[in-house]
Amino acid sequence: WWLDCVCPTDLETRYLSKSFGIHPLTSEDIRMQESREKVELFKNYYFISYHTFENDNESQDYLEPINFYMVVFQNGIITFHFSKVLHSINVRRRIRQLKDYMRIKSDWICYALIDDITDSFVPIINSIEYEADAIEDSVFILREMDFSKMLQTIGEARRKVMILMRLLSGKADVIKIDKIKPGADIALYLGDIQDHIITMFSNLISYEKIFSRSHSNYLAQLQVESFNSNNKVTEMLSKVTLIGTLLVPLNLVTGLFGMNVNVPGSDITNNYYWFIGIVLFLFFIITVGLIVS
Repeated sequence: WWLDCVCPTDLETRYLSKSFGIHPLTSEDIRMQESREKVELFKNYYFISYHTFENDNESQDYLEPINFYMVVFQNGIITFHFSKVLHSINVRRRIRQLKDYMRIKSDWICYALIDDITDSFVPIINSIEYEADAIEDSVFILREMDFSKMLQTIGEARRKVMILMRLLSGKADVIKIDKIKPGADIALYLGDIQDHIITMFSNLISYEKIFSRSHSNYLAQLQVESFNSNNKVTEMLSKVTLIGTLLVPLNLVTGLFGMNVNVPGSDITNNYYWFIGIVLFLFFIITVGLIVS
């Protein structure tokens, strides 16, 4: 038998604990929604606290951990969860498909739930793998205007990796065979799940290294682009300064001969060749300076 309790109240949990002989410590963990993943052995059952997560990417609680509790007796199992999840539905569908070919025991239901929760990590880890490959391939071909968007993408991907690593970190220890000690056939399956968890965790570590390296490369490229932009601005300001310096003599001439005082040559009315010569000489100096710059 299997009793699946969705969002039980405190009173309902107390009644179930009393009816099925569940230890007060186990009952308290369920009622208080203990967040630590663990397995505990008692006289007539073993208790497993296992984390799943919100996998609806449209939800505000996306990737938030969800506590899933299993109290496994010899002939039955009680499950508790305080959010709507699909794992129980998936396992019931699996039971309907296999009930004619094998004997369904409480240990097997526990294994099937753990297996379904573990498999729920696969799609999002695969999507992170695609992101890592895409980011690594495009690290040196992005335009400057795309850097900000790509850095935001890398930051979001690294956040998801860290959340998944935190969710997976304690699972391998929870399902150690020497802790649960189920039937020999189920122990083989649990060992396979444990290997699967370790593999996924190793993959996440690799993806985190890829994202970290790509992040550093993008920041280095941003520094190079910033350095080049500063050089262009400095070069432009140098040209403006040079032009301003060359225009100073013209200001001197116009300012000097525009004053309402006696200046050299003001008494000559018909001969302005000397003035034209000065202006041409200044234009020559300006032209040479511009060509050199």
